[in-house]
Amino acid sequence: MKIAFLADPLSTFKIYKDTTYAMMVEAARRGHELYAFRHRDMAIEGGRVVANIARVHLTGNGDDWYQAEPAVARALTDFDAVLERTDPPFDMEYIYATYLLEVAQNHGAKVFNRPEAIRNHNEKLAIAQFPQLTAPTLVTTDNARIRAFHREHQDIILKPLDGMGGAGIFRVREDGMNLGSIIESLSDNGRRTIMVQRYIPEIVDGDKRVLLIGGEVMPFGLSRIPQGGEVRGNLAAGGLGVARALTPREREIGETVAPTLWQRGLLLVGLDVIGNYLTEINVTSPTCFQEIEQQTGFSVAAKFIDALERAAGVV
Repeated sequence: MKIAFLADPLSTFKIYKDTTYAMMVEAARRGHELYAFRHRDMAIEGGRVVANIARVHLTGNGDDWYQAEPAVARALTDFDAVLERTDPPFDMEYIYATYLLEVAQNHGAKVFNRPEAIRNHNEKLAIAQFPQLTAPTLVTTDNARIRAFHREHQDIILKPLDGMGGAGIFRVREDGMNLGSIIESLSDNGRRTIMVQRYIPEIVDGDKRVLLIGGEVMPFGLSRIPQGGEVRGNLAAGGLGVARALTPREREIGETVAPTLWQRGLLLVGLDVIGNYLTEINVTSPTCFQEIEQQTGFSVAAKFIDALERAAGVV
């Protein structure tokens, strides 16, 4: 296959942990050709979507891990698969990119995850489609509603709908310390919608990343365990990543949502599960492949490329 990776600059990859890099290594091992480009490289010209795309060769050298040929303008329909692997923030430029990808898809390009599915699944709000799996949750701009939710549940988490890596997450306990200023800050004095959830004590054992690939639940996940008094388990916030087999409840959650998400065109999904509850559905650029393989020997990248080959119709 010719696989085009729509990703952040390759020079910024931390290859010891980067999931896109793991995908590239496995794809190259099978003889697939690798290409790379960025959102800003795309354009609509003459009604079709083209991009300045560079062929990439892996060197096997950790310090200088790739060589890129000069970028050439090519139509996205020239490739067997286009993988959207750009990290958040999910801002307007990201949304515009999904519109361009959708145009390319309408002309026959095979894009994973499907651009409209990425756009339609806010990684925080998407859990509202599966209320039977979630802890008590409030989404609002309203100060009074948030205060009433706190009075009912006493210990709560507040977070923005567009955050990543644990940014902007606050815990407010029974005493309500700083609740007012947190609401004002996160909601921009009622102008921005935020999410509020009952605190889940099991976070001390980790926020588990459960991976879904091609509608199948992977047997191992990565528990991101808060460190140093933090309430956040995100690796970007200093959490410790420990790979573990899924619990029966985690598998149940995965198997409940997987068919629906796969049907919508989401080849790769990263669920976040705390205790018995689904807390996020990550669809933009799910990670944790390398940490799971390094600790368990289970090649998530191999399962992903298997699924990609099937979805692209080459096997």
